[in-house]
Amino acid sequence: MKMKFSSPASERCVGNNIMLLTKAFRKKFIIPDFEQLTQHINRMYDNAQQQEAGQVADYIPQLAKFSPDLWGVSLCTIDGQRHSVGDTKVPFCLQSCVKPLEYAIALHEFGSEHVHQFVGKEPSGFKFNKLSLNDEDKPHNPMVNAGAIVLSSLIKVKSKGMSTLNTFVVVINFLKSLAGSEYVGFSNATFQSERDTGDRNYAIGYYLKEKKCFPDTADMTAALDFYFQLCSIEVTCESGSVIAATLANGGICPITGERVLSAEAVRNTLSLMHSCGMYDFSGQFAFHVGLPAKSGVSGAVLLVVPNVMGIMCWSPPLDRLGNSVRGIHFCQELVSHFNFHNYDNLRHFTKKHDPRNRSDEDSNKSVVNLMFAAYSGDLTALRRFALSAVNMEQRDYDSRTALHVAASEGHVEVVVFLTEVCKVNPHMKDRWGNTPLDDAMQFGHDVVVSALQEYIDGNAPCNTEEQKTTLDMYSTLKSIV
Repeated sequence: MKMKFSSPASERCVGNNIMLLTKAFRKKFIIPDFEQLTQHINRMYDNAQQQEAGQVADYIPQLAKFSPDLWGVSLCTIDGQRHSVGDTKVPFCLQSCVKPLEYAIALHEFGSEHVHQFVGKEPSGFKFNKLSLNDEDKPHNPMVNAGAIVLSSLIKVKSKGMSTLNTFVVVINFLKSLAGSEYVGFSNATFQSERDTGDRNYAIGYYLKEKKCFPDTADMTAALDFYFQLCSIEVTCESGSVIAATLANGGICPITGERVLSAEAVRNTLSLMHSCGMYDFSGQFAFHVGLPAKSGVSGAVLLVVPNVMGIMCWSPPLDRLGNSVRGIHFCQELVSHFNFHNYDNLRHFTKKHDPRNRSDEDSNKSVVNLMFAAYSGDLTALRRFALSAVNMEQRDYDSRTALHVAASEGHVEVVVFLTEVCKVNPHMKDRWGNTPLDDAMQFGHDVVVSALQEYIDGNAPCNTEEQKTTLDMYSTLKSIV
């Protein structure tokens, strides 16, 4: 059945999405070949699904109810391309994945200087629920329980008399903005479980109170209740990937186009996610994966590829450090295939696949750079191209090779390099039927003519009688002149 749209209806459909549609038609998305990327993601998902190690967290009764077979991955790029595979519509609690979001909200609302009067910026080297402070008697960072509890108290104090419920509603709405108005819920059963089994967090709270870590007028019990509520916020892989993509996009939600967080808040949040986000595995994760991430005991892994996309992985079985077994495996395989690691862009590093590359643009740039180097006689640049496995026989829109250009300009050293070292075929013709030798003759570059003729005679006989005739004519003309 074909649907016909009136002009106003068409305008309404297209109007608000004209930039998105233009990008689609022109293949200007951050991932030009998105279908190929999704095929790789599906393969990595299947490989990670084979990982059957780990145990579902049971110290919070509600978490213990999840099946160990659940496994989902969703991604959202900074321009709104989406892909999901597996159990991506099942709600789960953020748990510790809420900590970077709480920190980002605090930075956005109160500023970095004020926030870091109460919490540090360094990895602790201890377990996330350790009763430990830095040498300034502050929690080490916002990604450990002590830091998150202090930030909860700060947000409560700054809420100017609002009840815990109202403050929580404000934060929920903020997270919904990060998620592009997609699913953000709350598990009251998990909240009650957190309260009933939160002895360690109560101990941390009293320790923080004794060390005067809370803001003035802060209520420790209210702060802990608020912290338990935040940990009990639910998302799905799909909505979580949009939150991650908003962080990847500098605080602008890729679904709504709304600026939700300041650029500074996002930068500082990603910095601490990179150094402190994966519990005691943070150093290993930064070394092997090299991307900002945060894990939670629900089995969630919030992964950010800055300026590219956000990913939410979820699988309840955890390793001994409290990270999702399948989530970690997926992240490691992702970076082993794609050049997303923070330092994969270093020169001369092992080549990995870059899904951001546009093959047509790369080809055009390569031809332009090669031709310009030949035109200007830049032998150093040509050597670099050859060492980088660039095709030295690429042709421009006139079917000319770098050898044609160098011969026309009289750069004999370049001609010798292209023929003797790069083995560029001297018999290739441009669209006018001219070989590099013809061009050298036309522009009167005798030394180049001699070099080309010597190479042709020594390596390959002339292909046609026509070329011999051309040489004879050139010799005759030179003798006349």
